[in-house]
Amino acid sequence: MKELKCPKCGNVFTVDESDYVALLSQVKNREFEAELSRRVHELEQNSHAREQAERAAETARRQADQLRLEQQYNQQLQALQTQIQSLQSQVAQGEQLKQIAVMELRQKAISEYAKKDQELAAVRSQMEAQVNALKEQVAYYKDLKTRLSTKMVGETLEQHCSTQFNQLLRPILPTAYFEKDNDDSAGSKGDFIFRDTYEGQEYVSIMFEMKNEMDTTATKHKNEDFLKKLDEDRRKKNCEYAVLVSLLESDSELYNGGIVDMSHRYPKMYVIRPQFFIPLITLLVQTSKKTIDYQRQLAIAQSQSIDVTRFEDQLAEFKDKFGRNYRLAAEKFQSAILEIDKSIAHLQKIKEALIGSENNLRLANDKAEALTIKRLTYGNPTMKAKFDELRGDNHPSEDSEE
Repeated sequence: MKELKCPKCGNVFTVDESDYVALLSQVKNREFEAELSRRVHELEQNSHAREQAERAAETARRQADQLRLEQQYNQQLQALQTQIQSLQSQVAQGEQLKQIAVMELRQKAISEYAKKDQELAAVRSQMEAQVNALKEQVAYYKDLKTRLSTKMVGETLEQHCSTQFNQLLRPILPTAYFEKDNDDSAGSKGDFIFRDTYEGQEYVSIMFEMKNEMDTTATKHKNEDFLKKLDEDRRKKNCEYAVLVSLLESDSELYNGGIVDMSHRYPKMYVIRPQFFIPLITLLVQTSKKTIDYQRQLAIAQSQSIDVTRFEDQLAEFKDKFGRNYRLAAEKFQSAILEIDKSIAHLQKIKEALIGSENNLRLANDKAEALTIKRLTYGNPTMKAKFDELRGDNHPSEDSEE
């Protein structure tokens, strides 16, 4: 027999061995269940705390990654903005330099053209003075017309022209060639050939034909009868001008009026009276010399024009290169914008991935919080039997909870 004392009333009573074993078994089962419950509760609390700590750490890591990406994005954006500002400054500076260069060249061109205009005006004034002098000389020789015609009676026209040249022009044209044309190898010849050079270059050449006819001549010729042959002789002897010195058609007002230009019939051909022999040579010499000067001035002007054209080409090349660099800078800018857009899209994908990860963590947390012993042992008879044995439960639990 066993004596037991009631903890509440203090009464002592006796129990047999079987009752004592039963009471002891009840006490042990209650203590085991209490201890098991306490340990399960502690495990659940520890699991919940650990999950919260992991979620907090994941959130902090995710925030740190997002902050780092935002900082990288801001740094890249700042660098691109700085590069864009630098390119815009270069473009503005290049445009300013281009405008300054254009203004300088325009001013230089205006100055050069003004200078050339002044030079041309001076040349024009000089030519007008020479023309006026020639007109005075022509008027003077018109006054000598009658006297010279009288003088022709005692000498031939060729002798008269040769004498006039040697007396009046030879002193001022010492290197000039004025001789009879004795070369008839081409089948015909003229009367006189005149040539002169300037600085080693022939600048004027004239084929002369002299025609004199007395009033007693039976057959009267006209000046046009000799023009064709004179033009052929000029070409054969490589002369630039052809001049018919004629006393034919003495009553013609056309030929008596002065120098007659026949270029409408034959190129560079003139018909004159003897009194205009010296003035015509002087006129052609001065005009040909001026032609050389004009050719030189023209070559200089063409050279300057070429220089201006070269500058314009260089300016056009600069514009092309500047435009190409500007296009490249614009393309770089567009490429940078595309890279920024790609970075934004990449960040958006990371954001979506993080949001998806957060949703998965939330679902996992919900499942962890819903975890119980019954859910763990559902569908697992072995584990269920072990827990039932620990509880001392002789009656199997109902598998009604999922």
